Order: sequence, then C-alpha cells, then structure tokens
Amino acid sequence: MSTRTIKVWDLPTRIFHWLLAILVVAAFVTGWLGGNLIEWHGRAGIAITGLLAFRLVWGFIGSTYARFADFVPGPAHIWAHIRGEWNGLGHNPFGALSVLALLGILIFQAVSGLVSNDDIAFEGPLYALVSKDTSDWLSSLHRLNFWVIIALVAAHVGAILYYLHAKKDNLVKPMIVGTKEVSDPDARAAQGGGVLAFVVALAIALAVVWAANGGLLPPPPPPAPAEATPAW
Repeated sequence: MSTRTIKVWDLPTRIFHWLLAILVVAAFVTGWLGGNLIEWHGRAGIAITGLLAFRLVWGFIGSTYARFADFVPGPAHIWAHIRGEWNGLGHNPFGALSVLALLGILIFQAVSGLVSNDDIAFEGPLYALVSKDTSDWLSSLHRLNFWVIIALVAAHVGAILYYLHAKKDNLVKPMIVGTKEVSDPDARAAQGGGVLAFVVALAIALAVVWAANGGLLPPPPPPAPAEATPAW
C-alpha cells in the first residue's frame, strides 16, 4: 500500500507542546524543592499562563488539526473509536479528551497560582485581588491539583507508549517533525494558521502574561519618608 507524507502539526503547535512540557517539569521541580526556588516556580507559572492563552487562541485560528472545531469529539466519534473505526488525523477522540482535560486542569493550576501564597514569603502576583481566606483556599487546591496533573500526564504518556508498541503508531515523531505518513488517499494536509494568525495569538498571549504579572493592578503606595535625623 502506497503512502505519502502530509503536514499534520504546525510549528506553533509543536513549540507550544514541548515548551509546555518543559515548563510543567520546571514548575514541578521548583515547587517541590521550594525555598529560594519558589520565585522561579512563580515565573514558570506565569510563562505557562501565557502558553495556555496562546493555545486557546490558536485553537480557533491555528491550522486544521490544532483547531478545537476539528478535534473536540462528539459521541459518534468516541463510539467509532471504541469500535476501531475512527481513522482521522490529529488527535484521536480519546487523545482529544486527554488534551482538553490537561488544558482545563492546567488553566486552573495557573489561575490559582496567581493568587496563592505560602504563608511565609511568597504571594502570587494577583494576590491582592482576593481575600486571605480565598487565597488560602485556592492555595490548598493548587497543591492538591498537582497530583491530578501528575495522573493526567502519566495517562497521556501511557497512551503514547501503548500506541507505539501495540498499534505501531508513533505519536511523538509527528509532534517533532510536523508530518505523518498516511495511506488514506483522502487525507488532507493541515491548512491555515499562517503568520498573521500567529502574530495575533502571540500578542494576546503576551498581553495575558503582562496582566498575570500584575500589569493591571495599581502601583503600590510609595514608602513612607524616613524621619529626619537630628542634627545634634
């Protein structure tokens, strides 16, 4: 059976995927070790917030298989996948559910981290927007949600290994090179997601990073002037 190589994943989607993986690991390590690294944990969280904002926008204006309209599955697609009859490109229905779950959980983790505190020396950049009780509550959920992220990431990696060994389908390589070998003559290459779409998504992501870093908050009051030292 003849095959051909077609474009599946655009470059921005691939960069997002691997940057997110790196930053999630960095956030895990710095958060787990704590101490002076907690500031880097916060920086990683703000960067993740920007990446997630980019992906949400890219899900509407990116290329074919990066768009939510293409890969968000309905019941018919899920049932077809269970019966082994789904043969599309991009995320399969179960993979799409995994991606959506990860995005939702990471968005909550990022937002809760922006208003969290550790009762010692760290306060999220948007801590001033909520009460201390609310911050404490979200900080607790932020710590608990870490284990949910670990479970979802483990399931994600497990599914990749299953497809690699059981179905001989390498899902990692297309996310690196962007292309995939297909035998279906009707399979279509990814379209759209050009330079203008990337600039728009990047601009929105940078605006979100600025806002997440406290850009919309009023500046802190100036420090009280020091008392004059007596001349005697």
